[in-house]
Amino acid sequence: MAEKESTVYIVDVGASMGSTQVGRDVSDLDFAMTYIWDKITSTVALDRKTATLGVVGLRTDDTENELSHEESFEHISVLHEISNILLPDLKQLRSKIVLSSTDKGDAISAIVIAIQMIIKYCKKLKYKRKIVLVTDGRGPLDADPDSVQEITNKIKQDNMELVIVGVDFDDAEFGFKEEDKDPQKAKNEQIFAELAESCGGIFGTLQQAVEELGMPRLKTTRPVHSYKDQLTLGDPVEYDSAACIDVERYPRTMVRRPMAASRFVQRQDPTDDSTPSTGTVVRDRDIPMPDADGNELAGVRSSRTYQVLDEEAPGGKRDVDRDDLAKGYEYGRTAVHINESDENVTKLETQKKLEIIGFIPWANYDRFMSMTVSSVLIAQRTNSIAIMALSSLIHALFELESYAIARLVAKDDNPPLIILLAPSIEVDYECLLDVQIPFAEDVRSYKFPPLDRVVTISGKVIKEHRNLPGDALSSAMSKYVDQMDLSTFGRDDDGNPSEYMPMTDTFSPVLHRIDQAVRWRAVHPTEPVPPPHEILVRYSNPPEELVNRSKKRLEKLMAAADVKKVPPKVQGRRRNRNEVKPLSGLNVEALLGGDQKKAKVSAQNAIPDFKRLLDSAESIDALRDAAQQLGKIIEGRIKDSFGNIAYARALDEIKTLREEMTEMEEPALFNDFARQLKRKLLAEELGGNRKDFWWEFRKSKLGLVDKKAAEASDATEEDAKSVSYEPLPPLSCQTTTDLISSGH
Repeated sequence: MAEKESTVYIVDVGASMGSTQVGRDVSDLDFAMTYIWDKITSTVALDRKTATLGVVGLRTDDTENELSHEESFEHISVLHEISNILLPDLKQLRSKIVLSSTDKGDAISAIVIAIQMIIKYCKKLKYKRKIVLVTDGRGPLDADPDSVQEITNKIKQDNMELVIVGVDFDDAEFGFKEEDKDPQKAKNEQIFAELAESCGGIFGTLQQAVEELGMPRLKTTRPVHSYKDQLTLGDPVEYDSAACIDVERYPRTMVRRPMAASRFVQRQDPTDDSTPSTGTVVRDRDIPMPDADGNELAGVRSSRTYQVLDEEAPGGKRDVDRDDLAKGYEYGRTAVHINESDENVTKLETQKKLEIIGFIPWANYDRFMSMTVSSVLIAQRTNSIAIMALSSLIHALFELESYAIARLVAKDDNPPLIILLAPSIEVDYECLLDVQIPFAEDVRSYKFPPLDRVVTISGKVIKEHRNLPGDALSSAMSKYVDQMDLSTFGRDDDGNPSEYMPMTDTFSPVLHRIDQAVRWRAVHPTEPVPPPHEILVRYSNPPEELVNRSKKRLEKLMAAADVKKVPPKVQGRRRNRNEVKPLSGLNVEALLGGDQKKAKVSAQNAIPDFKRLLDSAESIDALRDAAQQLGKIIEGRIKDSFGNIAYARALDEIKTLREEMTEMEEPALFNDFARQLKRKLLAEELGGNRKDFWWEFRKSKLGLVDKKAAEASDATEEDAKSVSYEPLPPLSCQTTTDLISSGH
């Protein structure tokens, strides 16, 4: 279970916070809220009921707190009581945190209010308690030594953490000092610094806090064991000499996924007959969730129905319950049925166990065999005998430079896994690291041609070939790679060469950029999302200094590789395709086939003839002529088809026509054909009632080519839908006798 947290933020909204300092284009309050909103939205993003927060306004125009009857607690307002905060609460906070018209209000008293809020909410329960004060230090302070000491003692007694962040506060470690500082502010800074130090808190400048917001916060989770039983070496049932060690297995690394989106619908009034457009809202199980406008939302739940073919049912299909269906498995394009009794025979009955089945030397293990993230195996924490036994095994593996192979069944009836156990010995702990490896049946071996030589069909080995790099190219590439080496390009704190891109400083842009964008949009629904933090894009490009230093090496490499610039692709219609020329230089088809420009599309070999015509087409008229020839053949197949025998061949030819015209950037030729084909089908000009062919046409998704599929198209997405999905008259029920009598 995650640790409980309770944080109170004290925000200074005094009139002095409206000033703009040199070097910033926002007010001190907006600058401070950059830090506050980031912290609040980070808590909201956790989506944990145990993470709560409250907000207190300092130097407000009004006074709203439980101690408002005392003079020292005036101009302090509780803007949000400690609780879970949701999107509507953020919207309300934005409307409450505004610049006031007064500079009255004691920050020390605001800390007292925050302490009281935490005590009232947390009581004696175990909580991580924290108070964060953000101020410019220009307001009056009631820094009575006895009162300050009493506050310090209370913070220490209740294990609270006090963080004081100031606008333009001096910080020698960060390297910031405000020039011409107001004496009152300098005195207040000293008081805040002493208060934070006396209670073991944190005191710093807001500039540093805002800069550190760009550093991604790593998510730490409390590990949960995936296996807690014995590690055995040998069968303890048959052999008394078998070793049994009580162990626990925990994940060492986990894959973190980007934040996932959720679907919600606005709750409908029970008296309203309208229903959500997607999904089903289950009212008795939904948890109400308000949106930014305070409207209740409900999670969208999918409703799935199952149908089977039934000629007697309306529409030819009948709804069935899921329990009435049989389970099937996909085998190629076939669904293979298996009943429950047969499935039980194939199911492997296993028992929870972790047993070592062998050992291999380090040198015999290939790293690419690792299939999963790693886990850690430790001895049972309260079992000294198990700790000693596992330590002996770990040291034995380390000294013999070997790995252990084990069979793992995490729970009863779970499929068994083969894992590799590797010893890990650190200064303060010892453990076994494990990763899953494949079974022998799961390994597929493939042979690829060698990269350093060419082997001919006759078995001759060629070392010099146009597809192989020569000595000059290999040398140039080697020198360029050495010049672009990043392992020593960086500098450590002492100025010595170090790794340029250490793992601890690299972060996933996908994870943290999405997190940044979501948190920003929660607080600023209409403003554009700011650019990514510098730390996320720092290593997206090689260092400019290194690129400039390696420029000459790159030029030599390009010369050795004979790199040539590819001419830009000409935008427009493609006429002639890139034909594959024979090595002999002779065009056999031209020799045997004569003049291809006079060729026609034949019904017996329609698709190859059509493509051959396109290869030789040099004008739009030639393309139109080829499309018209194939179109007439397609219409002839539909017209002369006995039932639907020729439909499949006609659909293949239509598909070819559509693909080729799209590739040639002439989609209008196909669109005209499709419109004309539908018109003739509706008018029964293709051998009577052939509307069933149009249903096959739609099922094959051979509609108009819209602008989304080809920029040169004259059809919009709405045009494509209107042509493909415009309702047709119902099909007439024709018998075989009717078809024969009509000549089909």
